[in-house]
Amino acid sequence: MSYLVLARKYRPRSFAEMVGQEHVVRALSNALETQRLHHAYLFTGTRGVGKTTVSRILAKSLNCQGTDGQGGITATPCGVCKACTDIDAGRFVDYTELDAASNRGVDEVQALLEQAVYKPVQGRFKVFMIDEVHMLTNTAFNAMLKTLEEPPEYLKFVLATTDPQKVPVTVLSRCLQFNLRPMAPETVLEHLTKVLQAENVPADTQALRLLARAARGSMRDALSLTDQAIAFGSGQLEVATVRQMLGSVDRSHVFRLIEALAQGDGKTVVETSEALRVNGLSAASTLEEMTVVLQRMAVVQAVPDSVDESDPEATEMARLAALMPADETQLLYSLCLHGRGELGLAPDEYAALTMVLLRLLAFKPGAVTTAEKKTLKSAEAPVATAPAAPVAAVPRAAVTTQTAPATSAPAAPAAARPLPVAPVAARPAPTPVDTSERTPPGQVLPVVDAAKAMPPVADSRSNSSVSAVDTAPDAPKVVAVPVRVAPESRADAPVNGASGTPLVPTEEGGFWHLTVQQLVAAEAVTALVRELALQSQLVARDGEHWLLRVERESLNSPTSRERLQNALRAAGHAATLSVEIGRVSDSPAKRNAAAAAEKQQAAEKLIYEDPFVQTMMRDFGAKIVPGSIKPVDPTISPNS
Repeated sequence: MSYLVLARKYRPRSFAEMVGQEHVVRALSNALETQRLHHAYLFTGTRGVGKTTVSRILAKSLNCQGTDGQGGITATPCGVCKACTDIDAGRFVDYTELDAASNRGVDEVQALLEQAVYKPVQGRFKVFMIDEVHMLTNTAFNAMLKTLEEPPEYLKFVLATTDPQKVPVTVLSRCLQFNLRPMAPETVLEHLTKVLQAENVPADTQALRLLARAARGSMRDALSLTDQAIAFGSGQLEVATVRQMLGSVDRSHVFRLIEALAQGDGKTVVETSEALRVNGLSAASTLEEMTVVLQRMAVVQAVPDSVDESDPEATEMARLAALMPADETQLLYSLCLHGRGELGLAPDEYAALTMVLLRLLAFKPGAVTTAEKKTLKSAEAPVATAPAAPVAAVPRAAVTTQTAPATSAPAAPAAARPLPVAPVAARPAPTPVDTSERTPPGQVLPVVDAAKAMPPVADSRSNSSVSAVDTAPDAPKVVAVPVRVAPESRADAPVNGASGTPLVPTEEGGFWHLTVQQLVAAEAVTALVRELALQSQLVARDGEHWLLRVERESLNSPTSRERLQNALRAAGHAATLSVEIGRVSDSPAKRNAAAAAEKQQAAEKLIYEDPFVQTMMRDFGAKIVPGSIKPVDPTISPNS
């Protein structure tokens, strides 16, 4: 006796046996019961979802004669009459199936349409079923358009395709279209359980889950894989044998990789990748399983009540979901998804797998680089709230540049000779200008030795002289040093800690700054949580309730707020945080920026007032490269 494969043995023979296509079954059943029948139907969907099966059930519903031979059009064909049995056996005269993949020419279509002029021989309707209709040529489509639009009342067209985009619009507009959806793994699992119970084949639930996922929405593929697994396992379905047959990666390896990535354990990541290579497991399957696990972890993080208690792996996924932040889960999922496309580009897919895993580790959110650590250490110094001493300013008349022609013989060094100034009577007095922010520091320097001040220089055009020393009573004496109009230095940058609202120190701000610096130094907050802490202002503390204020709405996410609150409680502050949106005038970030700017300003002032630097700039036209002056960390030894 020949063996009938499960996919053919358990093909549905009525709408009640259809699985996973309730929307199509309901529409066709209602149409049959009310006898509002269309003359052409188009069923679309991926392979193995039931397009041909629905076509045969529809043909039986149209031609069923009932058990007593007196039946009519029905949504529940009897399955025992001659029309039903002949259609199931593939020998019903009035039901014709045409495979358009191998009969795609106009001659085959014309031969089929020639039968349309004859009335049914046995049934009520002739049913022409054309499978993979998108494979027909344009000429064949054109040949069937007229008959498809106005067929005889006894003729029904049923078209099936896996690629409806290739079907001409003129054909689509003449058909009633139904899209058969890919089946969910849970639906496939439930159907496989019933089939194996009917076959008396013992099977592990986890093995059936692997088969349901490998089917990728196709029930026919699921039943075919089940047939293969039964043969591979000698009549039993066990997890180990099914996993070996499919070549899929054991979830334990995936769980180990994700846990190592969550903890930043690079050694375990590399060792697990090497174990996959030794066991010959697929690199693509590894990344695919990781994306599946990460997707379920993200769902658990967003909806904690969605855990499936019947899944034995649900507990492990819930543990990993609690171990890894939600933003990191999203990043890992994206990198794994895109990493699958890189496996074919590398000479060795296992080397590519290792690189993808190391990239996950390298881009782990919250991983503080060496430069960031140095920045954090330099920003931990106490912030001086007193304003820095202002840089000495001079009137605009004293700030001059060299514009004499190159052909004139200079009587003194060019760098030391300021431009002549016209007499006061020859032009109106200039409007007072605030030069505290516009005068480049490289052009106005304090006098090192007042006894060595430069003498007045005669003006050859106006017979007047201009002193190089500013004699304003309230300002220190300075020398005008033209240095080729050097770019402005960072010494003129504001010391308010931000480009927007100036820093306004408050008592709560000092406490909050110290608390945040301790959290950052201990690496208790990272990524977006660290930014929320640094960019926020502590407005008020009412017992255990703390009110923070931020300027950017993107920082005020529930996840970041909750993680910052947990970090504060771990540090000994039993606080409940509330965050409002508004202008921030005193935040740890502003204080850190103010401290850094004050150190930079002091360093630049020290360099510009150095006697040797002044001599080089005055006599040789030297200039200081902007941005080259950096404050020295006092904790570092000069000889180190």
